[in-house]
Amino acid sequence: MDTITASQIRAARGLLDWTRDHLVEKSGVPKSTLVRVESDAVTPRQSTLTAIRTALEDAGVEFIAENGGGAGVRLRKETI
Repeated sequence: MDTITASQIRAARGLLDWTRDHLVEKSGVPKSTLVRVESDAVTPRQSTLTAIRTALEDAGVEFIAENGGGAGVRLRKETI
């Protein structure tokens, strides 16, 4: 699993219109930890990033890996 960045987490929350509190609720990550992760103030544990990533992906976010064009996020296209 590729590492996600603080910018991707903030962008993903923005796409979903989620507050930090909502991501805390969905991921189980303490708010103080999330604040530090999003501000790029710490190198988070892989388990923390996995919990955040899983919550955001379950809500429909896709993380786009760094591939020369820059890392990013998008919402998963709805299938009918």
